[in-house]
Amino acid sequence: MSILSKLKETAICLNAGRVTMPYPFESKPVPERFRGRPIWDHVKCIGCAGCANNCPSREILINDICQEIRILHYLGRRCTYCGRCADVCPEDAITMSHEFENGTNKITDLQQRLELFMSTCQRCGRCFKGQSPLEALKMKGYRADDLANDRWVFKSTAYLPGQPILEDLTIELEG
Repeated sequence: MSILSKLKETAICLNAGRVTMPYPFESKPVPERFRGRPIWDHVKCIGCAGCANNCPSREILINDICQEIRILHYLGRRCTYCGRCADVCPEDAITMSHEFENGTNKITDLQQRLELFMSTCQRCGRCFKGQSPLEALKMKGYRADDLANDRWVFKSTAYLPGQPILEDLTIELEG
């Protein structure tokens, strides 16, 4: 190693210019098709639970408090931003943002919670179009994920606990 070789190396390095960015002081814009954290539009969301049923990391929980109110809870802990929820949303209520700097000390900063009023269609009386046979096998009735412990529970019932399945009918007998 001679001093001459070190001087040559220094000249090469000085002529190379700047190769690093001054991040985080100046960030480079993300590519147009970049998928960051999903964002729900509560006005567009119809509460069909297609996002929760198709989320590979099970980060979207659904809880039906009663027939009219459904709670959708996005946890954001293990979400890989795959965009499957946005792909299956029939109303385009989920958009993949360009947010990627999601480091936080409080995991609740990433969570989103929607309380949706589930009214039935005035024309057909149903909330959504009919299920495919596969969807009918996956889920029936009301959905009850464990919101208190942020767990996705594959449990459903055809009726609400504590509520009568059918109202009592009064039968009038002749005679």
